[in-house]
Amino acid sequence: MGVVGAIAVAPGQPDTPFTPEFVVERLESPAIELIAHSELPYVFDERIQPGDTIQSILRRLGVDDSEALSFLMSDQEARSVLTQLRAGRSIVAMVEPDGRIRSLNIPIGRGAERYLVERTEAGLASIGQSTAAIDTLVEMRSGTITHSLFGATDSAGVPDSVASRFAEIFGTQIDFSRDLREGDQFSVVYETVYDNGVPIRAGRILAAEFINQGKKHTVVLYRESDGNEAYYTPDGRGLNQAFLRYPLEFTRISSTFGRRMHPIHRSWRSHNGTDFAAPTGTPIMASSDGRVSFVGSQRGYGNTVIVQHRDKYSTLYAHLNGFAKGLSNGQRVRQGQVIGYVGMTGWATGPHLHYEIRINNVPHDPMKIALPAVQPLDRNELANFKANTAPMLERLALLNYQPTSVAALDR
Repeated sequence: MGVVGAIAVAPGQPDTPFTPEFVVERLESPAIELIAHSELPYVFDERIQPGDTIQSILRRLGVDDSEALSFLMSDQEARSVLTQLRAGRSIVAMVEPDGRIRSLNIPIGRGAERYLVERTEAGLASIGQSTAAIDTLVEMRSGTITHSLFGATDSAGVPDSVASRFAEIFGTQIDFSRDLREGDQFSVVYETVYDNGVPIRAGRILAAEFINQGKKHTVVLYRESDGNEAYYTPDGRGLNQAFLRYPLEFTRISSTFGRRMHPIHRSWRSHNGTDFAAPTGTPIMASSDGRVSFVGSQRGYGNTVIVQHRDKYSTLYAHLNGFAKGLSNGQRVRQGQVIGYVGMTGWATGPHLHYEIRINNVPHDPMKIALPAVQPLDRNELANFKANTAPMLERLALLNYQPTSVAALDR
């Protein structure tokens, strides 16, 4: 090994007053000290991949510990935790040099709780739960459409779940299959949840904007005084409809409102709703905000849910295969919330939803009735809305800021 020194003279300078000499000095190579075999464990922070099981994760870490695997499969609490593995979360494992587990720190579902397992003198044992450092941060992204919305959001680093929700929010205003144009722009402010500094999932969209063919569409999330969260335009107009015309995804309308020949009784009877044919188990949503006034069985209707809404409106959902978990009388439900599932209970010849809209308990044709508009925010609520949503709208403005170019004239 040698060291070479060099001297440079700036151009145009007089010759140096000394004669340069080259000096080469041989240096000894540094001694390499071999560290004795260590008994310290290896620490892994392993991200859970889609489709992972605890067996596949331990295999990836090079763990060779049948005792640990047997404990995890036989312990009731451990088995419950392992059914809640979620892609994106991280398992922290301390592994002995011989491949045995010293400890495991496993996330429980999507929450902040974690399950701990340690090796003791008696073998592996559960030592309870701890709370992880879960943080929610606000992120901002913007981009320009070149071919498709999802191509642009992907290029901007927007998670797929956020992009899908973005399309849902603006879906009532923009047909993304027909209205999209090259040069359209989007901006989105959303939450990202971090587990010990590692992003594990996207949260809510807090504000979003889409400029389609030169027209700007802006929404912001607002928590109303009753705790409900909904999207509004910056001037306080609700984005949701007052009632959903169709409370499920269906294949066809199998029977309309009015008199018909009953398929079971073979006699002409009044049909007080609309029947939507759909596969058994299709989710059924509440068509508007309200309170459950009945959940149970009603003779020919079979399993039935009735929801009471404002202004003396109510809706009825019949022939259900089952109810949403925990649904009960008096419970408040939100528009779009799943309340049950399509079935064929009661007097039904095939799986479908019988849907009624009533005013003062009098049925009206769900396909023809003029549904009420969304109630605007009152004066006090509007003042709170503007104060609470201003920070998110300012973030959108920051994303869309275009600096003005100023040309200086030579004088």
